[in-house]
Amino acid sequence: MMQLLRPVMFVGTCSDAGKSVMATAFCRIFRQDGYHPAPFKAQNMSLNSYATPEGGEMGRAQVVQAEAAGVTPHTDMNPVLLKPVDNVSSQVVLHGKPAGNLSARDYFGRENAKEELFGEVVEAFKRLERKYNPIVMEGAGSISEINLRDRDITNMRMALAAGADVYLVADIDRGGVFGSVYGTIALLPPEERALIKGIIINKFRGDISLFEDGKKLLEELAGIPVAGIIPYFRDIKIEEEDSVALEMKTNTWKAGRINVAIILLKRMSNFTDFDVLDMDARFNPYYTCRIDEIGKADIIILPGSKNTLSDLQTLRAGGIAGAIVKAYKEGKKVVGICGGYQMMGLRIEDPDGIEGDIPSLPGLGLLPVATVIEPEKVTRQSHFLFLPGENSAICKGYEIHMGRTTLQDGAKEQPALQLEDGRTDGYYLGSACWGSYMHGILDNPAVLDHLAEGFSHHREDTPFDYAAFKEEQYNKLAAHVRRHIDMEQIYRQLL
Repeated sequence: MMQLLRPVMFVGTCSDAGKSVMATAFCRIFRQDGYHPAPFKAQNMSLNSYATPEGGEMGRAQVVQAEAAGVTPHTDMNPVLLKPVDNVSSQVVLHGKPAGNLSARDYFGRENAKEELFGEVVEAFKRLERKYNPIVMEGAGSISEINLRDRDITNMRMALAAGADVYLVADIDRGGVFGSVYGTIALLPPEERALIKGIIINKFRGDISLFEDGKKLLEELAGIPVAGIIPYFRDIKIEEEDSVALEMKTNTWKAGRINVAIILLKRMSNFTDFDVLDMDARFNPYYTCRIDEIGKADIIILPGSKNTLSDLQTLRAGGIAGAIVKAYKEGKKVVGICGGYQMMGLRIEDPDGIEGDIPSLPGLGLLPVATVIEPEKVTRQSHFLFLPGENSAICKGYEIHMGRTTLQDGAKEQPALQLEDGRTDGYYLGSACWGSYMHGILDNPAVLDHLAEGFSHHREDTPFDYAAFKEEQYNKLAAHVRRHIDMEQIYRQLL
């Protein structure tokens, strides 16, 4: 029987320091070493979410970490998810179910509600701790935001409640690493400072040996050991946590590839639906809202949105909607997923004002369907047949949407999917025009190959196995971190 380890928590000097990737690495390392780890992040703010087997909704970052740990994702791993609806408010998802929309002022300002929420996340953590060993925790943003300390349910307050050993992750690529580490630790009260067991310098470029004096100086300044210096990497592909990653996806049209223009929406959700296109050598995906880049693409994909009507209005006003329709008429493929599927229909209606103050808008008119936004949120995993027929492949994905889409004007039923429970999903006008509510649909080799049909790069041999590819990447990440971190020191702390 493996020894019990204390929980370990990775916090940051800033946002995007690498906390999520570090937690992912340690989930895989502990699994490789014979433990039974699970991830935990009390509160996540993200438009990238996932439907668990029980039909709950959680942030995808903890799903990635669960995959690395080899365990089934559960909403206890991310009990509070905030999904921004507009610039001032978010949908609050508690234990996988929507609990209403709140402005930042309301969410952070209601003291009793925050205490109740903290109690809920602590209970979720305790449930995990009874089943897994160890719990790999992730903080949010910076732990030195002292104006938010009394409202914190994610960072050091959660670490204290869990009795976790904390490692501070700093992004040296940004510059100012000495000031950010020293200042972060100096701003912590003594009881929180005592939890910091090590510093991890992340995203180091160049010869690490040249930083040896810097390491010693940092340890003297902070009074805390540097547990590791992790080199910057580009050759390990781990799913990004949120849309800040889209700023790095600056691909444009490339010769010799199947060029896929993914429409860059302001409230895009689940952009991880398209990560597989980055990994498959046939495709060149790029995110754009430029008319000229849409026209050059072979395939145009309309992604999901947390505010479909608002994003549709923007597409129409900017001429993007017209450019997509024009591209389809010129023979380009157009595919819609979730909110993008809704946009491809004849119209979208929001009679109850669930998404905002836009009651109705005409869609792109590519598919003979119409959508009504409804209060009930659908969140479920599904197995399905893609293009139901004798030779259909069994695929899997998940639904997260608020809306009911129906056929219009006596249109013939032509579903894109046949679900295992007998339901149908989506509409298949032809290989060049179809849509579906199913997130993760492109992760299935049969769907990916269908997307590539008609182009010279369509492959008939062994299909790209995205699941196996991800396993390889988790192992590469674990090996990379092991090489550059003092695992003996970490295990001594956790025992």
